[in-house]
Amino acid sequence: MTVAERLVPADDYREVNRAYWNDRAPAHAASPGYDVQRFVDDPAFLSDVVRFDVPRLGDIAGLTGIHLQCHIGTDTISLARLGARMTGLDLSDASIGQARTIAGLAKADVTFVEGEVYSAPELLDAASFDLVYTGIGALCWLPDIRRWAGVVRALLKPGGRLFIREGHPVLWALDETRTDDLLVMQFPYFETAEALASDDDNTYVEVDRPFHATRSLSWNHGIGEIVTALLDAGLRLTMLVEHDTVPWTALPGQMVDTGSGEWALADRRWRAPMSYTLQAVRD
Repeated sequence: MTVAERLVPADDYREVNRAYWNDRAPAHAASPGYDVQRFVDDPAFLSDVVRFDVPRLGDIAGLTGIHLQCHIGTDTISLARLGARMTGLDLSDASIGQARTIAGLAKADVTFVEGEVYSAPELLDAASFDLVYTGIGALCWLPDIRRWAGVVRALLKPGGRLFIREGHPVLWALDETRTDDLLVMQFPYFETAEALASDDDNTYVEVDRPFHATRSLSWNHGIGEIVTALLDAGLRLTMLVEHDTVPWTALPGQMVDTGSGEWALADRRWRAPMSYTLQAVRD
């Protein structure tokens, strides 16, 4: 169950969220939702998230890439299978441990580093990456989108690009507990100084055990805030596409499987954006 969210001070967000993801990483690696065995059995298999954006990603063969907030690394491995030389970074040591195990089993040449996003330029080689990649459900764990944009710029080579596929801030603001077909904006759309505190013993994929670390702290960031932060950091926006689908049942009871690893609103799917793809270049 999820206890009603509330805005709270967030001085301890790193430790709270590390514990939250450390508890979930082994269960996610064992879940059919992450298809780890498919990665092991099929050297051409890609995650649904990466596969969705292959036409927009273009040819990444030979690029040096960093995947920020990589979790258990399935998207990172997928990018490596498209030909990029990939590194994955995550705050959760348990997630990094699972990522290294999965990469080993899948015979994927990927480096995984434990660390927080805001420390990435010190942990990795600044101005050395052709590609900075961020996937679904990542930005909401960061309190300051402008600081994040500065990190992205610091990591990119001149001419390098940022590529994001992320849940839409409209989606993050919706009340996901409703049982009718109404879309109700219940939570912040814009970045707030306080964190949105949740107490949740569930997760977004099927798992076979309960969780003990149930508290998490998150933030929303509006599309305008994200774009402006990137522009102010010196990046040039080259793509922004909003999608009416998302790769999990974000609103239980209100969504249908599109048959391609994506879910859409069952009733009038054109009512709200569910995710977006963004690309920006450092000149």
